[in-house]
Amino acid sequence: MRYSALKVFTQGLTGNKGWRPVWRNPDPKPEYDIVIIGGGGHGLSTAYYLAKKHGLKNIAVLEKGYIGGGNVGRNTTIVRANYFLPGNSEFYSHSMKLWEGLSQDLNFNVMLSQRGVISLFHSDGQRDAFVRRGNAMINQGDDAVLLDRDGLQKMLPYLDYDNGRFPIYGGLLHPRGATARHDGVAWGYARGADQRGVDLIQNCEVTGIDIVGGKVTGVQTTRGAIRAKKVGIVVAGRSGQVAEMAGMRLPIESHVLQAFVSEGLKPAIDHVISFGMGHFYISQSDKGGLVFGGDLDFYASYAQRGNLPRKEQVMEAAMTLMPMIGKAKVLRSWGGIMDMTPDGSPIIDKTGTDGLFIDCGWCYGGFKAVPGSGDAFAHLIATGQPHETARGFRLDRFRTGQGIMDEEGTGSQHNLH
Repeated sequence: MRYSALKVFTQGLTGNKGWRPVWRNPDPKPEYDIVIIGGGGHGLSTAYYLAKKHGLKNIAVLEKGYIGGGNVGRNTTIVRANYFLPGNSEFYSHSMKLWEGLSQDLNFNVMLSQRGVISLFHSDGQRDAFVRRGNAMINQGDDAVLLDRDGLQKMLPYLDYDNGRFPIYGGLLHPRGATARHDGVAWGYARGADQRGVDLIQNCEVTGIDIVGGKVTGVQTTRGAIRAKKVGIVVAGRSGQVAEMAGMRLPIESHVLQAFVSEGLKPAIDHVISFGMGHFYISQSDKGGLVFGGDLDFYASYAQRGNLPRKEQVMEAAMTLMPMIGKAKVLRSWGGIMDMTPDGSPIIDKTGTDGLFIDCGWCYGGFKAVPGSGDAFAHLIATGQPHETARGFRLDRFRTGQGIMDEEGTGSQHNLH
């Protein structure tokens, strides 16, 4: 069923009884050409682009829970292309372009709101670094506007500009930066993949990966064995666990990243604001809730919940940046499992096993990468060659030390993220 204003009108006249399920709920077949492990945003987008761009139909997406129950529904919904280093900047620029046409492409409203992302700076040195980043963004074909203190105050009058520790000097505006409805992204890709013949198998946990003579032959699941010619692993924070089933040890640590939402409020925050010194970021949802988050919990975990010390740090950062937030009530918090690489950049590559592919290591940036990741991973699986925007995301860079992309200046060490 194609969605349109006419369809909404006619269904309203008939009591909304004619809507069809958004996707099927099939039983797994004994064999597929391609099995994608992971039914999150990256896995669903991979399946969608495999079917749409490469004409492949005999595909299954295996999800141990329900579609959209992992990180794709547990984030702060920020979309941006404000990266600096070659290798990353091209990829996120490509992903942003896909975002901008996504609702039309999927015939599903992902509620992309290009309200602009503003990154604050607090010293002359930070300003100079942001000038370089902004110029790199513009050279890449994206947009950037440097705001001085006066210009920023006109846009964000509610910030504390004279904080003793972190006085605000200005900010870098990325006008095309956006937010999107995280559930809508998952549902849109799931619906689009299903329409093209992809089987979405929910409540189907992979328990083993079958390898014979150095070649993948299928997977073992809680719903039986499934044979496959190719298998793609794209399971975010569970990447290390699933890769271990194939005898691989990934350069990945999994950490909890918490997010929070307040009660619904009148419109107050028009942009996404990033406060780097406090590692705090905030926007306001269409329902009025303030959506915000902070830094990692800094202990390895597979739990989708956070700890109280990090909650306290996030609230302190919020009060430091904008004291007015102290009157808002926090409704709920949640945690996503971040798959952290040493250099803060992802992996999209073949593995040492023929027919087995890996897409992981998205660190803090998995949501904004959903379209680009799916497009690049689908291209790799279908053709055997890396997508032109993802050539730097090689797995062996951590073994050889060549091609490390230290985007955040963390010294290529997990513990400095």
